Formats: sequence, C-alpha cells, structure tokens
Amino acid sequence: MTDFQEGQILYFDKPLRWTSFNLVAKVRWLLCQYLGVKKLKVGHAGTLDPLATGVLIVCTGKATKRIDELQAHTKEYVATLQLGATTPCFDLEKPIDATYPTEHITLERIQQVLSQFIGQIEQVPPSFSACKVDGHRAYKLARKGEEVDLKPKILVIDELELQHFDAEKMQLTLRIVCSKGTYIRALARDIGKALDSGAHLIALRRTRVGDIRVEQCMQIEDFEPWLKNQTNI
Repeated sequence: MTDFQEGQILYFDKPLRWTSFNLVAKVRWLLCQYLGVKKLKVGHAGTLDPLATGVLIVCTGKATKRIDELQAHTKEYVATLQLGATTPCFDLEKPIDATYPTEHITLERIQQVLSQFIGQIEQVPPSFSACKVDGHRAYKLARKGEEVDLKPKILVIDELELQHFDAEKMQLTLRIVCSKGTYIRALARDIGKALDSGAHLIALRRTRVGDIRVEQCMQIEDFEPWLKNQTNI
C-alpha cells in the first residue's frame, strides 16, 4: 500500500520545456485528486532548467524532509555545447549575444582544456539562476536588466568525458559527473573561455542522481495510470 501523505519518493524524467515547478504542481494536483484531499506537501530535490530533461526526484508528505539529503547526491549529465557563440543565460533560452573565432579549436586542444576542469574547481553561477542576491533570486534581477554579482562557489567535477566532437558544426558532447550545486551552463561558459572562444548549451539531460538512472524514471503521462494501480486509491 502506498501512503503518499506519510511520504513517498518518486522519480520522473522531466520533459523538455517544463519547469521543475510545473512537474511538481502536476504531480501534486493528480495526487490530491486521487487521494481526495485539498492539500499535500510535494517538493523536488534539485532543480532542472526548462530546457533540460532527465532525472527529477519528487518527494511527498513527510519524505520532503529528505530533500536536502537527496539534493546532496552526485549527479551525472550528458551535455551538448555549441562552440563559437554565447547567450546571456548560457543556453538556448535567450538568443546569441556574441560570436567568437573557432578556427584554432582542435580535438587535442579540447581534451587539454577539459582536463583543467576535473577535480575541485571554482565556478561563478549564471546570472540567470535561482541563487539569491540580497534576498532576491538572481534570475529575476537579470531579467530586469540589473547587474548581478554572484560569488564563486567551490564544487567538484568527478568525471568529464568527451563523447563526441563535430568539428564541422563546432559542437561537442560531454558526460559529466559532478557534485551538488554545479551549473552545467556555467561549465559550458567556462569551457568556451578556456578555449579562447565562447560556448553555450544546446542540449542537457540529467542521466543519474545518486544510484537512480533516467531509465528507472517515470514519464509524467504515465503517472496517472500508475496511480490507478495503487492499492490504497
């Protein structure tokens, strides 16, 4: 018997263009409908940007007390970077704001640069992020055109594997295993700078959180039929 009010941990493959909040709201609404309650505590462990897909852990009821613990787990991503151009938010949410030369970029140079990002590094979070500045979310200030001064954070990149490099399109695909608090958009920015060029994310998928892989996760459209099979509903 599944007791969502006592607390359950659910694993979803977040769809493209959904915010993490959108998915949590949908799960909460469906649970309230099937449980016949007006309120239920539901939260997620680790935000994914709207243009990212993959593992999103959702906690219900008393299991929301475990969110901090779950957020601390190591994460794995597969990211595709476009070299030679930047955007204000370092992904496709905003249009390109600057272009850079790429003729000097070779496979060897990429491999050399990637090795610099393995281990403990400092990273300045993106202005378009949920980090707080004087009590305000950075992305809200950035969208108003205000300057956002974010301090660098210490984080750990355990693995940074080059999976594919398309020299014609100047696109590279990376597998990244990293600690809590890593912004893959900011990593793309920093890799672009280290290559004496620019870069931004064009695709991002979170493939693992702790021991949970994306293959084990539920699609949101399958959640309602799954609920109907629970014995206490």
